Amino acid sequence: MINAIIFDMDGLLIDSEPFWRRAEVEAFGTVGVHLSDEDMLRTMGIRIDEVVEHWHNERPWQGATQKDIEALIVDRVIELVKSEGKLRPGVHQTIEFFKAKSLPIAIASSSDMEIINAVVDTFDLRPHFQEIYSAQHETHGKPHPGVYITTASLLGVSPQTCLALEDSPSGVLAAKAAKMKCVAVPDPENKSHSFVQTADAVIDSLERFDESLFKSL
Repeated sequence: MINAIIFDMDGLLIDSEPFWRRAEVEAFGTVGVHLSDEDMLRTMGIRIDEVVEHWHNERPWQGATQKDIEALIVDRVIELVKSEGKLRPGVHQTIEFFKAKSLPIAIASSSDMEIINAVVDTFDLRPHFQEIYSAQHETHGKPHPGVYITTASLLGVSPQTCLALEDSPSGVLAAKAAKMKCVAVPDPENKSHSFVQTADAVIDSLERFDESLFKSL
């Protein structure tokens, strides 16, 4: 039985992945590290400090610290969320679906709380969620399951009775490692990824989430 719902944020609630890519290209470009779209797909859904550490290890730079680059990326993403952000299709519909079932709803995101707060407040989503939690408070970000396990604990439910909604390969892996049910809503380039295919269901849009799918989980 599903007793709680946990949403990822980036790429699921808001179409923010292009913002992350733009911010990363700009920030890493200041230290001479040039990332391709393929490079950024490799780190999609991973906590930003771990992304920066990954590229510093792989392509070391001088001058700006890793924290400097993180701050540039976070500030730019927030700016883009506020100026260009849009919710993904089906977000309100899906939230209302779960509210009608009186299921507690949470957000478990790899993003810093600063970005999460910018998203939920820009789109007035805060009243819909009982818990909003960031992997920045965990020892490791996704694909480690910690952020999901802690969020379930905050909701007062067992992880095995939660449904996670995810878009990225690392997020699906984190949810399944936490022993949760998982519905993946990936971008087309990630749909065939082996981690995405471990989800209990894969749909093209939250608009496709319905009673039939819920009962099948």
